[in-house]
Amino acid sequence: MSSLQCPARLVLARHGEAEYETDLVTDDGGSLSAAGRQQARALGESLRGERVARVWTSPLSRAVQTAELAAGVLGTDVVVRNGLREYGVGSLAGTDGDEGATIGPVFRAWAEGDDTAAIDGGEVVGDIVARVHAVLREVADAHRGETALVVSHGGAILASVPGLVGAPRLSSYDLVLPNCGFVVLEADDEGWRLVRWDAAHTVR
Repeated sequence: MSSLQCPARLVLARHGEAEYETDLVTDDGGSLSAAGRQQARALGESLRGERVARVWTSPLSRAVQTAELAAGVLGTDVVVRNGLREYGVGSLAGTDGDEGATIGPVFRAWAEGDDTAAIDGGEVVGDIVARVHAVLREVADAHRGETALVVSHGGAILASVPGLVGAPRLSSYDLVLPNCGFVVLEADDEGWRLVRWDAAHTVR
């Protein structure tokens, strides 16, 4: 079987629980809490049998810390990709606005088919999906016949997975991905498959 026929297996995980330096809405920051550090190590432990070749991560600190802790357990290196970062909060940055109340309707509009939906001053949701997909394709191409762990963010993951596997956008809207919960995907020359949606740190 050629490398093009061997599927790449991607474990796409949300970062661990984080604490933030400010109560104001921000695109950046966030360091793992004690619980988040435990979650990241547990994520790595749960993947020991997967023989993970590499860990890829968003550049945001809460994701990088998660990736490094998991990689330490797995004995592998970490690669950072900007395309895996969370959606930008646009004009909400530096305010005490309700992020959920503002962003929720934008994602709902996009899920219902509005490709122009965007946070005021932020990215169009379709652009978020496009950059995440580009990195996932890079990871899949680099790991044919292998498993890679990819650490990103809840909003970016929930928006990106349905289109990748040919599911309706609305299929992700009411789903929840807890800290260090993950999605297992496989990719080969025939396309992408959703293997598992798992919040319990178990890969089969």
